[in-house]
Parts: sequence; structure tokens; C-alpha cells
Amino acid sequence: MADGADVIPAVSSLPPGKEDQGGGEGGGESERDAGGGGGLTDTQREVLEKCLRALKHAKNDSHTLAALLLITRLCPASQLDKPTLRRIFEAVGLNLPARLLMTAVRGGEHSGLPPHELISLGTALLAALSTDPDMACHPQLLTTIPLLLGILANGPVSDQQKQTAQEQNPESNPANVAKSPGESETSNQRGDDDSASNRVSTSKKPSPSSKVDEAMAADCYQVLMAVCALPRGPDQLLSRGTVPALCQAVEQNQTFSHERGLSLLGCILSDKTKDKAWSKHPAELFTLLVSLSKDFCQCTDQARLDMCSQLVHFLPPVGVAVESEKLKEVVSRVWGVLRPMMQAKLTPRQIGPILVLSACLVDLYGWELVGPPKFCCLLVNRACVEVRMGLEEPPGNELSPELQHTLTGCYRIMEAAIEQACSLGLSPSTTLPQSSVSSLSLQQSRQVLRVLEEAFSAIMYHLQQVDPSRYGDPFIFATFRALCSWLAEETSCLKEEVTALLPFLLSYAQIHLQDESANQGLSDWMAKMSVSEGRGAWTGKEALRYLLPALCHLSAEEGPRKVLLTHNTPNLLVDFLSQSWTSLKGKSGLASARDPSMETTCSALLNFTVTEPESVRTNPCFRTLEALLSEALPVLVHKPHLLVLAANYCTLGLMIGRLKSAASGSVEAGQRRFFSTALRFLRGALDSGSSPGPVKVSVSWVESWDEAAELWRLGMQALGGCVRAQPWITTLVREEGWLKHTLTMLGQCSMLPDQHTQDALEEALSAMAEQCPLCKQEIRDMMVRSDKVALSCMRNLKMIAGVKPTCR
Repeated sequence: MADGADVIPAVSSLPPGKEDQGGGEGGGESERDAGGGGGLTDTQREVLEKCLRALKHAKNDSHTLAALLLITRLCPASQLDKPTLRRIFEAVGLNLPARLLMTAVRGGEHSGLPPHELISLGTALLAALSTDPDMACHPQLLTTIPLLLGILANGPVSDQQKQTAQEQNPESNPANVAKSPGESETSNQRGDDDSASNRVSTSKKPSPSSKVDEAMAADCYQVLMAVCALPRGPDQLLSRGTVPALCQAVEQNQTFSHERGLSLLGCILSDKTKDKAWSKHPAELFTLLVSLSKDFCQCTDQARLDMCSQLVHFLPPVGVAVESEKLKEVVSRVWGVLRPMMQAKLTPRQIGPILVLSACLVDLYGWELVGPPKFCCLLVNRACVEVRMGLEEPPGNELSPELQHTLTGCYRIMEAAIEQACSLGLSPSTTLPQSSVSSLSLQQSRQVLRVLEEAFSAIMYHLQQVDPSRYGDPFIFATFRALCSWLAEETSCLKEEVTALLPFLLSYAQIHLQDESANQGLSDWMAKMSVSEGRGAWTGKEALRYLLPALCHLSAEEGPRKVLLTHNTPNLLVDFLSQSWTSLKGKSGLASARDPSMETTCSALLNFTVTEPESVRTNPCFRTLEALLSEALPVLVHKPHLLVLAANYCTLGLMIGRLKSAASGSVEAGQRRFFSTALRFLRGALDSGSSPGPVKVSVSWVESWDEAAELWRLGMQALGGCVRAQPWITTLVREEGWLKHTLTMLGQCSMLPDQHTQDALEEALSAMAEQCPLCKQEIRDMMVRSDKVALSCMRNLKMIAGVKPTCR
């Protein structure tokens, strides 16, 4: 390549990185894409064709560089269209720019060119080629990423880079230009973090004097931004060490590190790769966050407003394992700056980023660090005012993406305020964990509830205007979710508006449940939200999950329940329960984690079975539900961590069973299996032990008793109803040993855990005594033999069994 030295000064100023993408930024479409190369004159086209032929038939690197020089001199990069770039790529390939970089990194003495010029030429070529997305995703270009990161983090050439390259290529290369990363070890092609090329960027700190010139830095960032814009771009960058390298570049204040390095990091951290990045590089990202938070606190007012949006991306996701106390210091410091900003007079454009940043901070630590109660009220009030101003627009008005982003942040602030504010408003004496909101006075909590009510009224007004064609809009999902968080706590306010909106809420949830693949955009949005959202793949069930607590409340009220029945809500709930069970039963161990939404669904269905018996008898979906419960309960009883769900299934099945008429023929196998399992399950809740003391909750139930006790009692009462409706069950009661076990326990113990438990058990025993002479005799015999309080105090049972009451 010695004969190519003369061309280097001109080629080192190769413009594509700047001319094509505004100085290396963007990584996307350029002006020439629209022009199609139409800016070239006939003479330029003729010269271009000659140069392309020369490139194609070049015998060595010097010939290739000479042809490239002519192209850049006679045909400005801004006038080259994608087909022309592709022809250049096909003629030159990515081997040349990659080998130029490796030659510079190796520091070969016989290259004939200074390393800086080799790097300048290599990065300029890569920048030009990367403007085509097909080239940006080429494996050979991806293997150069660690080298580019090393340049940005450590400067153009460093001893560390030379050492790494020598380790990677210990045998001398007879060619003047080193092998490219694409020609070296396969681990580099995979982009593993442990590969030698990935260690280029961060294994040693650079010399303070090792700076990158602006053209070279712009070209490097152009390539990285082009890769980041690819569908899997953030993952590709993350796996090749981009995060620690750019964090180091920012720390060393390398060229463009704050302007473009932070922007690139922000893109990676606003994508679904954010969790992965924090999981792999918590120390580097936390150090960067500390630095940015200090800059935020020290800069001017206008700069702070600009930094609000930037800082959002660098906050860790909720639940990430970073040093909690140090993170608290950072959050407290930022709140200290935000408070006077929030209290100042701001335009809508200025307050938006402040509210979004505030929402992210509330996500991290709740209200603990926000500030005094008065400021908490101000924060909620300003969020509610923005929601009202943004949503109370005439139908048909389009909300800008910027406003939608602001409102999404406001929703999170409102959601965070709801639970505690509602609790305080309803019960001033309620003891809550000490925080800013829990310190609100009764008057302040009522003010918060009032502004929340006004904001949610605006939300309902907005949702009333939503056409089904917009059901896939992420902002509509955010608005829907916010309203559901309110309805989960408060359904008595705005009751008429809520009831009128039910058709939309049900339709929205049903569409997503039935067509989970139709809205991939929602899945991507959930992963990319600047404001924290429960991450995970979109399944289509999310909308209904948010709505379920409200349905549970509303199904207990007559007016809304009639609307729910009109819109086939039980069918929707059974579909959801069926899908969730199908998903759950395929998992084992820790994977089969408890799903509260399934329990809430059972609660809503229980409300229908209690209040709408005729609908339960006639609606086919309840037959489907019975079959599901018969299949599921025998499986659930062997999963101790799902005991509460098993209690829900058991009680729900018994509540349906009490509404059925006596079987005219043989009993279905599934039905018999369900009742057999239910009897064994209910029997296992109480244990008399070996002592004559009171009955205790069994070891297997005691941890869940607070949640399961009411279900157990309702299940016992429902069992009594089943016995009256279907007398054949009494035979099963005796065959399964339930009656003998229960009577033996009551005959040995002095008392039951509480009066409610005793009443429920007496209800079941009374029904058995009424329907079965053999059961009645067994109960009578035990009552006569035993003088224990638990059994002798069941007055109604004694009357049915024909035993004189003697309760002390």
C-alpha cells in the first residue's frame, strides 16, 4: 500500500459521514434516496462508470483506493444513490475498510501510511456504506463495531489496541493490510462480549491526550447509529460492548461523546434492551447516571429543561439491582431541583418533560422522596390539569406525539396517587407506610381525590370518542390502563359515566384477548415506554387484566351488572380463565407463578353466580366453566403455592353446582371427579391435631388463610346447597371420608377458629343431615357421645339431628 500514500490526504477528508447524514447523525434516509442519483451530469456518470469498472477489476489495494479517490472527488457523496453505493460495496466489499482499521490497530510498520489516516479512510468508507440499511446489517460491518467503539472510547490508536490486535493475530500477516475482523476468529463474528475484539473498547483507560478528530468521530457514530436503527440493532450493539465503551467515552469527554454518544446510549436504553443493559453493565450505567444527575443539578434553568428528557432514559428500570442507598441519593438530588421548577410558571411545552421525569422518579421510589405533602398535591394537581387540557378537546382533534408522551407520564403520577389518596379519603385513621402522601391531611387527600375525579372524567370523555380502528394505538392503551387503575379503587364516583363507558371497555378488552397477534406495535411500545411498565411479551390479555378489578366491583352492583350481562361479560371472563389456565398448566415449578388476575376473574364470576342464578343456569359459558374447573382443580390441589387459586376454583365450582337440578341418570365422570377433589381439598384446611384443644388451621393452609378463609367458608355453605340440589353427593361425602373426618375432629376439639367458620361448617352438616338418613344418624351419634363445645354449640344441627341443645 506504499503507493497509495499519495491519495490519503484527499481521501481522509472523505465527506459521506457528514454530507450524507448531517455529520454522522441519523443513520437513516438521506437526500440522495429521493433524488435517485439524478444530480449527476452526463460527464460525472461516465467517469463514475469508469471508476466502478476500475474498482471491480482492481488488482491491489492501491488501485482500489485510487478509484475511490476519483469517485469522491468527481461525484460528491450526497449525489450518490443507493444503487450506486451498492455497486461500490459489491466492488470493494467491507473487507477493505475493516482491514484498514485492523492495520491501524496493529500498528504495522510496513503499511506505508500513518495509522490515523488508515482509520480515517476506513471509518469514512464504513460511514458511507452504512447509509444503506442492507449494508448496515451485513455481518462484516457488524464485526467492525468493537473497533469503532475502541476508537471512540480510547482515541484513534492506543497501545492497548495494538496489544489486543497482536493477541488476536499473533502470526505475522504477509500482506501490507491486516486481516479484517470478518476474516478472523468466529467468536468475533458472533459479537460475544468475551471476544477479543469486544475487549478493545474498555480494557484500559485511554491517555487524556488521545482525542478523536471530529470527522472520524462523526463517521464512527454514523455507523453505530445506522446499526441502532435496524430492527435488532440495539441488541447487536449491546452484545458488542457498546454500553461500557460509550460510558467510558462520556467519562473521558471524548469528541461528540455528549452530543452523539449519549444520544446513542439513550436509544439503546429506551428500547427493550434497557433491562438487559442494566443487568449486564449496572456499574458503568450507574456511574454515568450519577454524573448526569450532577450535571442536571448544576446547569442553567434552560439547560435543565433540555436535560429532563435525556435523564429519563438513563434512570434504571424499576426493580433493577443497583445500590439502593446511592440511587436514593441521586433521586433525592434530582427531586431537589425539580421542586422549584414545578412551582415556576411554565408553558405546556416546558412542563411536559418535567412531568415525565417526575413520573419516572415516582416509579422508582413511590412518594417517599418526592417532598412535603404540599408539593405532592401540587404535582398531582399539575398532572391532572395537563390531562384535562390535553383530552378535553373537540372530537377529531389529533394529539401530537409529544403531548401523548406527556399525558402518559401524567397518567403514571395519577395512578401512583390513587391508592393511598383513596384510602386516606375513605378512612382518615388508616395506618399507612410513612411517606409524603400518607402524611396528607384529610382536606389535602380530598382535594387530591377531587382533581383526580375531574381528570378521569376527561379520560372517559376521550375514550367515548375512540373508534375501533384505533384500538391498536399505544396511547389509547395507556389511557385505558390509567382509567382501569382508578376504577380498581373507585367505582362509586361518576357512576353514570362509568356505566355508559362499559361497552367500550369490554369491547376493547375482548378485541385484544381474541386477536393477540394483531397489535405487535403495542408489544413494542410496552417494552419501550419511557415511563415504567411491566415488561414482557404482549399476550393480548393485558387489557383485560387491568379491567378485571373494576369488573369485580361492578358485577356486584345491579345497574352495571345488567350492562355487563348484556355484553356477554361472563363469556369474556371464561375465555380469559380458559386461556390463562392453558398457559399455566404447561408450566412447572417457579414458572407456574401465582397469577392474581385469575383469582380476580373467579371473584367476578362468583358475583354472577350469587346474583344471577338464572343466567348461570342458561348461559352455555358456565357449562364450559364447569368442565374447566373439573379439569383444573385435581391439578391445582397438588400445587401448594397456588392454594388460593385452588380455593377460588373449588368455591366457584360448588357455587355453580348448587344451582343445578338433581341428575336424572348417572353422574358425569368429570362432575364426580370435581366433587371428590373438592371434598378432599376442603377437608385439609382444619386440623384438630392430637390435643383436645381448639381446631387449628392446617400447616398447608395457614400461610394463605387470610386470603383463603372466606373462600373456604363460602365453599362450605355452597357444599350444603349442592347437597340439597343434588342429594347423590351425600353418598360421595361418606365414601370420601369427609363426614367421618369432620365429625371426629369436632368430637375431639373444644372450639373452631372463629364463629364464621363454625357457622359455615354447621350449614354443610345440616344439609347432609336433612338429605341423608345415614348422615343424620352419624351426626346424632357423635353429638350424643361428645360434650365438646365445638359440636354442642351447633344449635340448628342439633335440632335437625334430634338432639336437645345443651350449649354452655
